Amino acid sequence: MIENSSSRCECCGSCGSSMLMLLGRICISTIFILAGMGKISGPEETAAYMIAKGMSMTHFFLYAAAAVEIIGGLSLLLGFKTRWGSLLLLLFLIPTTFIFHNFWNVGPEASKIEMIGFLKNLAIFGGLLYTLSVGPGKISLDRFCRNCEKKGQ
Repeated sequence: MIENSSSRCECCGSCGSSMLMLLGRICISTIFILAGMGKISGPEETAAYMIAKGMSMTHFFLYAAAAVEIIGGLSLLLGFKTRWGSLLLLLFLIPTTFIFHNFWNVGPEASKIEMIGFLKNLAIFGGLLYTLSVGPGKISLDRFCRNCEKKGQ
């Protein structure tokens, strides 16, 4: 971690790192929360896209995907049960990436767009692996709740 004396906190020594971890969680969670809300607010469009990709039971999968995206996204955003939220989103990303961004299975023009979507999801997957590995950081409900438990509150 790149840290200089101006980003170090006198009380804990790492507020700069904690703020960056919070910012990272906000960035990753935003795409999931907005995507989940978009599915709920415009289900017809999403269902049509799912059908075009060869899916059945689209209404079930549409609302299940929206729930996973919103719950997992809020978990990351708030830093509450962060590792579980990261794992949930990781497991969600695997099939959705291969179903919706199968660049190897489409024509040359669509291939470029699907490759970008595939690589975007791969980058998000990497960020989620990092969050799963190190947790939410100090600015999180996980940390706050752990501190309350220690104090007996």
